[in-house]
Amino acid sequence: MFLLKSKKMEMVLANEALPGRSAAIPTAETHFLSGRPLTLDVPEGMEVAMFGMGCFWGVERIFWQLDGVWLTMVGYAGGHTPNPTYEEVCTAKTAHNEVVRVVYDPKVIGYDTLLKVFWENHDPTQGMRQGNDMGTQYRSGIYTFNEAQKAAAEASRPAMQARLTEAGFGAITTEILPAPEFYFAEDYHQQYLAKNPSGYCGIGGTGVSCPIGLGA
Repeated sequence: MFLLKSKKMEMVLANEALPGRSAAIPTAETHFLSGRPLTLDVPEGMEVAMFGMGCFWGVERIFWQLDGVWLTMVGYAGGHTPNPTYEEVCTAKTAHNEVVRVVYDPKVIGYDTLLKVFWENHDPTQGMRQGNDMGTQYRSGIYTFNEAQKAAAEASRPAMQARLTEAGFGAITTEILPAPEFYFAEDYHQQYLAKNPSGYCGIGGTGVSCPIGLGA
């Protein structure tokens, strides 16, 4: 059992990853709450962000509740396997992270605010786990779409680290990378906690406040 858990905490090499498939797996056509098309298209004037914070069910709910967020969707990113299934991701043999893709109106909510929500609503010091959820798919990650986002994310990490260190936490393990390809998760994962209000949610913050005004 211990060996099984330790393997799930290690990133698989590309040449050892599952082969995946050429076709996208089926997913929902519309957002369960808003009815908007669940698509990678970004409406004019909107921007997109992507985060990994642990189990994507709870993370998506955090973001869809924010004023200025137009659309949320859950999926897999940052791995080697094309078009993976949830079962494949759970083997830790795809290297994918569970992520939430957020389309937002920057006139209503800024990227700095999204970063603040990111840092305060999970523990970014836990490595390949989040609470009781263990494995590479639960790692902390910020995936940036432009230089401004990258600068804001990079500036926010040491600022949050200082606060966490003061509170007795260890080093931040969050990866900050250019946004990799996003693969939609299956239909039942999309807006899961809206469909199942009493469903599992393992997301929880550290209680440490993130400094305001972090971005570039």
